[in-house]
Amino acid sequence: MAHEPVKDSDPTLGKLVMDAQRDISTLISKEIELAKSELKISVKHGGTGIGLFAGAAFLGLLAVIMLSVSIAYFIHWAGLGLHWAFLIVFGLYVLIAALLAFIGIKQVKQVKAPERAIQQGKQIPQALKGRP
Repeated sequence: MAHEPVKDSDPTLGKLVMDAQRDISTLISKEIELAKSELKISVKHGGTGIGLFAGAAFLGLLAVIMLSVSIAYFIHWAGLGLHWAFLIVFGLYVLIAALLAFIGIKQVKQVKAPERAIQQGKQIPQALKGRP
């Protein structure tokens, strides 16, 4: 087994390490650039989506207003005064809002602290000290 002598053109270990370090650095920077460009596209689509949802919500609000006026005029058409018709629609919305608030309060009261996670969190300092 004869070993070939080292030639001047063969890379040294230091040069190989530096090349690998440079290549890894380049790879990481290219990955970061790719992630940035993907995020820009995602943010653009997300912003457009949010804008469209806002437009839909605004048009939905206008539709509810128009429906409210229509209901009031139908009540007026049935023979009740226009002011009473609008007051009935107003009262209906107040009742619906009160019902939704009541249901919301009941739901919020059911929220509980994450007791198991808190208990486990209290055990971590003891475990780090070597106690069971």
